[in-house]
Amino acid sequence: MITGISIVSVWVLDQEEAKNFYVSKLGFELTNDLVLENDMRWLTVRPPGNPHQELLLMDPLRSMLDPDSAQALRQLVAKGVLSPGVIATTNCRNDYEELTQRGVTFLSEPAERPYGVEAVIRDNSGNWYSFTERRGTRES
Repeated sequence: MITGISIVSVWVLDQEEAKNFYVSKLGFELTNDLVLENDMRWLTVRPPGNPHQELLLMDPLRSMLDPDSAQALRQLVAKGVLSPGVIATTNCRNDYEELTQRGVTFLSEPAERPYGVEAVIRDNSGNWYSFTERRGTRES
């Protein structure tokens, strides 16, 4: 029986820099940092306290067999057109202030939306995420 999705791939331009961004700036936990065959690096992080969801930070050059496709994907990442999804928060406005102080780039400030409070965050590779506090999840 399917129980969910446990690992989501996020394409990054530099795995070491991505690791630093997700761990040091966003506060994610490092869960794996292994080098596999063919020099593929298996680098995973997860939101703090959430053992059921991980991001696999993948460099297309180290994981795709077709070099042309890897370069094309890297160009899309760098251009900032890819969004891996939504990063959930219990207090968008407070976390926005804290993450801004840590040097995280936001494409938009927190704003009221029909589903809650949302800002848009960009990682250091160019990926953007909806940074969302869903209605009814506010932490005091």
